[in-house]
Amino acid sequence: MPPVLIVAHGQPSNPGPAAADLADLAAKIASHLPGQTVASATLAEPDALRDAITKLGPGGLLFPMFMAGGWFTRINLPARLTAAGAQGWQVLEPLGCLTALHDLAVKVAAEALQTHHGPIILAAHGSFKSPVPSDVANHVAAQIRAALGCQIETAFIDQAPQLKDLAPLGSQSICLPFFAAAGGHVTTDIPAALAESGFKGLLLPALGLRPEIPALIAAAIGAATPVCQQDCRFRKA
Repeated sequence: MPPVLIVAHGQPSNPGPAAADLADLAAKIASHLPGQTVASATLAEPDALRDAITKLGPGGLLFPMFMAGGWFTRINLPARLTAAGAQGWQVLEPLGCLTALHDLAVKVAAEALQTHHGPIILAAHGSFKSPVPSDVANHVAAQIRAALGCQIETAFIDQAPQLKDLAPLGSQSICLPFFAAAGGHVTTDIPAALAESGFKGLLLPALGLRPEIPALIAAAIGAATPVCQQDCRFRKA
């Protein structure tokens, strides 16, 4: 079985905690893939990806803990693999593009609506440079809307509409962060932006922190779906 490397952006200002969290996630994923080596590396750690590739050897699978496809998965990560001397490595579809994750988002929203009536805000990173991150977030919001018939909107940190500009939504509102890990955006930026907007509702943990995630990623690794070569296959959702 090919070795697996779980890769995340990490936290450049303080790489250690995010790297430790990712290593813990890799261990949980490995528990669902008996006999298969699963390692981790963040891009914020100098040389971590190169060192991991050297240790794991050729013919591996790189799983991106990113919430969108695009430049990082199609260009940056393959270039990093080449620079690391990787042979026969394959970049898989990132976490945020997996249908199973979208189904999980619907499940999480349904659970939250049992105690709060909504509306739901899907909080995502977004980008002022590319539509790709917002495309997948809007796709997931549309999936939730279609499945549950609820009011849901997307709002972002790095593009309009921004979280900080939300109109007050009342105590029954719900915010679901469409993020992979508990980095600074989740622990600091989202709460600060919501506070600025006057949000009084329920702030859920980041979707990537759900207990279902290790098994979900293990299943994706088992399927070994290569990264989509289109800018975003959710553009028309």
